[in-house]
Amino acid sequence: MSASDLSSKIKHNSKRSNMRISRGKKINRSRAGNMLLFVLMAICGLFMVLPIVMIVNNSLKPPDELFQFPPRLFVRNPTLENFADLFVLMGDTWVPFSRYILNTIIITGGGTIGHVLCASLAAYPLAKRKFPGSTLLFNVVILSLMFSWTVTQIPNYMIISALGINNTYLALILPSWSFGIGLYLMKQFMEQIPDSIIESARLDGAKEIKVFWLIVMPNVKPAWLTLAIFQFQILWGNTGGMFLRSEELKPMQFAMQQIMAGGAARAGASAAVAFIIAAIPITFFLICQSSIFETMTTSGIKE
Repeated sequence: MSASDLSSKIKHNSKRSNMRISRGKKINRSRAGNMLLFVLMAICGLFMVLPIVMIVNNSLKPPDELFQFPPRLFVRNPTLENFADLFVLMGDTWVPFSRYILNTIIITGGGTIGHVLCASLAAYPLAKRKFPGSTLLFNVVILSLMFSWTVTQIPNYMIISALGINNTYLALILPSWSFGIGLYLMKQFMEQIPDSIIESARLDGAKEIKVFWLIVMPNVKPAWLTLAIFQFQILWGNTGGMFLRSEELKPMQFAMQQIMAGGAARAGASAAVAFIIAAIPITFFLICQSSIFETMTTSGIKE
């Protein structure tokens, strides 16, 4: 049996196990308890969705409604003039707006993909291999999570300058590969995969890299998709102000913040900018949410 066939069989058995577990569960809550739980969740959901609703409505408000006091939540006379003003402002910049978009794609895509790969490759031996110093290495990773990013700003800048990659894309991409939270998350998920499954794949002749790609990574898909969302959000909000000096290398977030700093004269364009800044991460999350919320494929596998 090949490694790919073994991986498919594992997923099939896991789904059957999860179905049997879900059928055997008995819900003991009363109707009143269910109703109370529904009301509490509805209230929490309402508070969570209010900022998004306000951002969307503000982007469609004309200037007179934006400065109205007390402010109204919903727009009365929706218009797209704010987006038109934003398009005009972007057209007047000496660096084309398409350049800002390209910089954002390079930085966000390279940082997110690299971080997921590095965290997964580093977590696999820590989770499934016992070697001298593995416990110490993992403790160092956990210790690094206790430091705020402001504490490491100066050391990061010194390292980037010593490598000679300051004012380049790599100045933002390379540091994002080494965030300890990714390694910690991937190791915890990989430890749930039974060792007998990996040993069976090795006995069938699968090489270590094949076991990693065809057995381990598909079974921790919810973990690395969740990690990708977190990393995407961090890099999407990065303006590159510390490392990028050339205007041609700045990401789109920098250009957006310059528009929002224009004050009351650019209130409409700022509202459109706020919508765009929030819409991209939310869209990325909606694309990946089906895989993130699914049950871990290893949850029904027993040794």
